[in-house]
Amino acid sequence: MTVPDPTLPDLDRVVAGFVHCLRRGGLPVPIGQSLRFREALDVLGVGSGIDVYWAGRATLVSRPEEIAMYDAMFLTFFHHNTSGLTIRFDDTVETEAMAADEDEDGGDSDNGEGEDQPVLRWSATDILQDKDFADFTPSELDEAHRAMAKMRLQPARQRSRRREVSRTGDRLDLRRTVRAAMRSGGEPIDVARTRRGERTRRVVLLLDVSGSMEAYARVLIRFAHAAVVGRGRVEAFALGTRLTRMTRQLGSHDVDEAVAEAAEEVVDWSGGTRLGEAIGHFNDEWGVRGMSRGSIVVILSDGWDRGDPAGMAEQMARLKRTAHRVVWVNPLKAGPGYEPTARGMAAALPHIDEFLEGHSLRSLETLADVLA
Repeated sequence: MTVPDPTLPDLDRVVAGFVHCLRRGGLPVPIGQSLRFREALDVLGVGSGIDVYWAGRATLVSRPEEIAMYDAMFLTFFHHNTSGLTIRFDDTVETEAMAADEDEDGGDSDNGEGEDQPVLRWSATDILQDKDFADFTPSELDEAHRAMAKMRLQPARQRSRRREVSRTGDRLDLRRTVRAAMRSGGEPIDVARTRRGERTRRVVLLLDVSGSMEAYARVLIRFAHAAVVGRGRVEAFALGTRLTRMTRQLGSHDVDEAVAEAAEEVVDWSGGTRLGEAIGHFNDEWGVRGMSRGSIVVILSDGWDRGDPAGMAEQMARLKRTAHRVVWVNPLKAGPGYEPTARGMAAALPHIDEFLEGHSLRSLETLADVLA
């Protein structure tokens, strides 16, 4: 029996931790690549940083554009000992793998001391997870947009009226059974059965584009685009002084073009808001057609409404009666000491199933989990 050497690191824990770090940074790592990385470390060992670096890069990186992210996560995880593993980093690792290259414009990278200094890169997406969208710089907004482009909603499924073939189905399929029997001389050897199938629930996104939501609407519409493009049964509407359907405009895979077309379609962007009337318009024009029936309806709004609170409560009650679930996403909910005192928000609250924050990337990930 081989006794484990207590001085050696737990490679399984190290591999799992590093892979988790890469995934949190936005780098997709399938389980098969993780296993190959573990096998490579068994062969090469972990005494040299350059061996560990190239073992991971060869097994965990699939595309050239992922190299920068891998370099940053490697340096953060190993060099700063967050893994609990001590690795000898020689000059080759720091200068070739993770040190800053010379300026692409031809600038001199010498720092005045005649030495190459390694530059720590990090995952901007990971750092921005909890930052409020209203505080983002333009470059951070671009990073958030790229992160949302990778999001894919997986809405819950519902039972369909259509039936599908199943060996363990609850109903006999007489027609298929007879046809099979005719091919075997009239003997019903195989008995066909069916069961009720499943389909993805429709998701309806109602995005408040009024002036009070300006800091968030420009970001949340990117989330709506990712949802529309990623799934076939997603509808998107803009709520302001009127209701505007944006599903067709957001259907383009070019996110900038899609958002520009949607913004052009919404004539009351950054204007006033009559949430109750706009939701009532949705109920009258689209809800009666069955769009909200059995659907998950998500309202992304701060709840400020110039209309009558009684009208808001009435329309929310109508929506609640037809929808499977009503989810309200309010960016202001994350503020310290927040209370839903806005008239529209207070009137809507009794008629919603989930009340979520919507101010950050992490809150949108939570929303995606709720929809699933």
